[in-house]
Amino acid sequence: MPTPTKGRRLGGSAAHQQHMLANLATALFEHGKITTTEARARRLRPVAERLITFAKRGDLHARRQVLTMVTDKTVVKTLFDEIGPSYASRPGGYTRITKVPPRKGDNAAMAVIELVTESVEAKPQRRRARRSQPAGGRAGRAAAATATAEVPAAEAEEATEATAGDEAEEVEATADAEVADEADDEEGAESEADVAEPAAEASADQDDEK
Repeated sequence: MPTPTKGRRLGGSAAHQQHMLANLATALFEHGKITTTEARARRLRPVAERLITFAKRGDLHARRQVLTMVTDKTVVKTLFDEIGPSYASRPGGYTRITKVPPRKGDNAAMAVIELVTESVEAKPQRRRARRSQPAGGRAGRAAAATATAEVPAAEAEEATEATAGDEAEEVEATADAEVADEADDEEGAESEADVAEPAAEASADQDDEK
């Protein structure tokens, strides 16, 4: 007995549901579209698309998998020879469900499920470029991490040396400025002394004359 699905079941048992879906899938592949209730169409859609995926593979094992559900060999031949190859460039979405007015009598929600016939162009899949891994496994990764850590250390040492050089230049410039100031002070004192000596001599001569 097939494994029952979760939720509400179509039919009285799981086996009844499987037979009902098999008959619906057979009719869909034979006629291209069928009209059924919306609940059955939604339950049929993943089953039909899975069978079409088997048909796209086209090998013997896929054919035997389809025959476990669709027992009509004529329909299976049509599925593998016509329907499957027509979806070679389509990655999915082989069926379409369209809602139609409700059924007269019990007012059940109805829908049309059909095979998609529009052609689609296959888009190239984009792949992200992988980061280059260092050779050597863990040892290589450890060496790469050590080299990465050494780079900031070297930059810090260079920055420290540059700062020390700037400070030394500032100290030298300050010392030169102080030496220049002292020389200017000495020259000013000597000039004042030279001016004071003639004045003192003149005052002494005046005193002698008196």
